Amino acid sequence: MLTLNSAITYSKPHQKLSLFSNRNDLILKTHFTKTSFNKPFSQISETLTLKSQIPPNPSFGLFPLKPKSHILKASASSDVPAEEPNLERETELIPEKKPLNLKLPLIFGLWYFQNIVFNIYNKKCLNLFPYPWLLASFQLFVGSIWMVVLWSLKLQPKPKISKPFLIALLGPALFHTIGHISACVSFSKVAVSFTHVIKSSEPVFSVIFASFLGDKYPLAVWLSILPIVFGCSLAAVTEVSFNLGGLSSALISNVGFVLRNIYSKRSLDSFKEVNGLNLYGWITIISFIYLFPAAIFVEGSQWVGGYHRAIAAMQASGGSPLNLYFWVIMSGVFYHLYNQSSYQALDEISPLTFSVGNTMKRVVVIVSTVIVFRNPVQPLNALGSAIAVFGTFLYSQATSKKAKKIEGEKKN
Repeated sequence: MLTLNSAITYSKPHQKLSLFSNRNDLILKTHFTKTSFNKPFSQISETLTLKSQIPPNPSFGLFPLKPKSHILKASASSDVPAEEPNLERETELIPEKKPLNLKLPLIFGLWYFQNIVFNIYNKKCLNLFPYPWLLASFQLFVGSIWMVVLWSLKLQPKPKISKPFLIALLGPALFHTIGHISACVSFSKVAVSFTHVIKSSEPVFSVIFASFLGDKYPLAVWLSILPIVFGCSLAAVTEVSFNLGGLSSALISNVGFVLRNIYSKRSLDSFKEVNGLNLYGWITIISFIYLFPAAIFVEGSQWVGGYHRAIAAMQASGGSPLNLYFWVIMSGVFYHLYNQSSYQALDEISPLTFSVGNTMKRVVVIVSTVIVFRNPVQPLNALGSAIAVFGTFLYSQATSKKAKKIEGEKKN
């Protein structure tokens, strides 16, 4: 009988196998220890099997995208003594350090900065040239040109356009036009800070209109809109620059944007292949087609006289007419940029985080415009503004819980 008197040694003490998972960036390192076999060949009937729980991987064919800790075991036949040498495997899961992602803070920073710049230059233009219909049309025109340039230079993937898609856009674009022009009219009549306080009541209209259309909201959502209503009311009655036209225009703007959001979900649900930025680009183009003819009808006869008065006022204050042109262009560019950044932020984060970020954006804009334009703010006015903004935060929290509950029910 052939025996092994010295040793048959399976010795690869430093052999390592490293696999990189593309899902969770884990490094699986296996180390084989030294094992000796000193038994006759006739007695060696051990069959080494891998009792692994690892299913086939569509990416690698060996390991899953999310590897778990597994132990390699040996099962011997009944005639092999228990003290037979074992093949041991040590498995370590070592998480790889992920690089710091600065993209999201950059997008949020740009979103806030661009919104502040837009509100400042927009208000400067309206103080000197109080014709919001023309200014709002120009801002949509700049956004339309911007998107055409991005598509032409292939900096943004051009969406495939079909007749059903354009028809589905008509409703959302109409409500977007109403929301935009109403906000611009409000900016021309009252302080920017007051308009933004009133626009923070948008969740109130969202809940009311959605309820009429059949949506149901928990009690927490209804309770969250109470401080919004109270805060906006307190801010309105104590506002130094209060104007009924400015108040009503801000409220109409809320209605327009809420209906745009509701209508978009219903009419554009079958066009999910179009990303948010391209969707906003086409809404901007159609909105300009809607608004400019209406602007000519509403205030077109006043533009020439208003332009000459604006130039005269600029020169009287020691400024150049170029300053007015610069303000107008900047308002158009930054109007589109801040909306573009908001869509990019929404692609990167959850709707709840976006809502909280949008609430904080209003706070930053309100404070910034108060400082720049030195608007007088009474204590009760500041208190009402703070309550209204805090109410929008509570609304974001309440609606996020409702969304998570609906998502859980769908999964079950």
